[in-house]
Amino acid sequence: MIVSRRHLLAGAGALALAPVRANAADDADVRHALDEAATLPPDRALALLAPLAARRGPLGGYLDLQAARAGLRIDLALEHVPSTGSRRFELQVQRITGNDAELTRVERDLHAAHRAQLARATAAFDRLGLPGTSVGARFERLWRDPRYLFADDADGRAAAVDAMRATLTAIQPRLPRLVGALPPECRQVKVRALSAEEIAAGKGGYRILPGATSPGTYVVDLKDIRRRPSFSLPSVVAHELLPGHMAQMPLEARAQPHPLRLRYAAAFSEGWGSYAEMLMEEDGLFGEPHALLGHLHWMLFRICRGLADIALHVRGASIDQALAEMRESMGEPVYFAPFATDLPRIAQEPAIRAAEAWLPLRLRTLRPRDRGDWPRFHAALLRTGRRRTEQCR
Repeated sequence: MIVSRRHLLAGAGALALAPVRANAADDADVRHALDEAATLPPDRALALLAPLAARRGPLGGYLDLQAARAGLRIDLALEHVPSTGSRRFELQVQRITGNDAELTRVERDLHAAHRAQLARATAAFDRLGLPGTSVGARFERLWRDPRYLFADDADGRAAAVDAMRATLTAIQPRLPRLVGALPPECRQVKVRALSAEEIAAGKGGYRILPGATSPGTYVVDLKDIRRRPSFSLPSVVAHELLPGHMAQMPLEARAQPHPLRLRYAAAFSEGWGSYAEMLMEEDGLFGEPHALLGHLHWMLFRICRGLADIALHVRGASIDQALAEMRESMGEPVYFAPFATDLPRIAQEPAIRAAEAWLPLRLRTLRPRDRGDWPRFHAALLRTGRRRTEQCR
């Protein structure tokens, strides 16, 4: 199954066996009601689902029903608020994330994370003795250090892929103590670069999810390899492969959540990818200063996007003002999101980046304090498909 950066497509190549369901009649009734609700206006859909509110059958169906009712209530509320403004933005974030995503909390958490990551980046740059007038300026300088750039040829691309494979090998033994036991299919994943034919066709990076008899593959875009320094790639492996999308997406395909849950928990998938990076950092994967800076740059990218989303849609900022803030923190845009195209897109798509940036921060606050309980918590999140944040407790 080929999956784009942001979407999981249903169909061949997903893990073959759906989980065994108990109480199948109740589950079928709930799913039938949800199918019908998906075709109705929010008020009529909620009325249809109301008699099912107190029923608790199989966990997947219960999560489907909870998410549908929460999202439909928000859709109904959106019909009665102004077309712009803070309340609408808050509802739009909650619609794809969770009821606990109040704007004040989201903005506070993102600002706190932004300050923390800038401080950590500053300390790392200081340790390296790399000067600059801002964190962004220091990232720009680091990005151009030839010691960390791959050659723009076949050998350079092969070296980049080998480095990503080495990171994946280092991650594999860490998984049981972080996310629990994954099905064998999830662990059978590999990396390759875009072929010359794919590059000529204009393709970007993509995923092929693992199947029962075929490994999963992350096909990495290395066309402009001089913009992908070596220290930027370990975090990509954690996000795109394991324990990121190659764990979350195949298990979600197996769980078969209802399309309404996919709609109303839409921020979870990308949020989980970022959270997977955070898990790897907490487990010491990015111990070397340059790898840590590569990870912090990815974190700042997502946080800055979330703050730009709020600034543009709630605080009345201009794209130029948001751009200045991003440059001050990041210096270099990430490979697939140049500033000049990314910010206008954020301006056209309110709430998505704020939701995706906040969700991993929320998962971190919801997980157990005892690291020994993390595998159970994370395994429960993954095996049932994406959840709204109020369903993650």
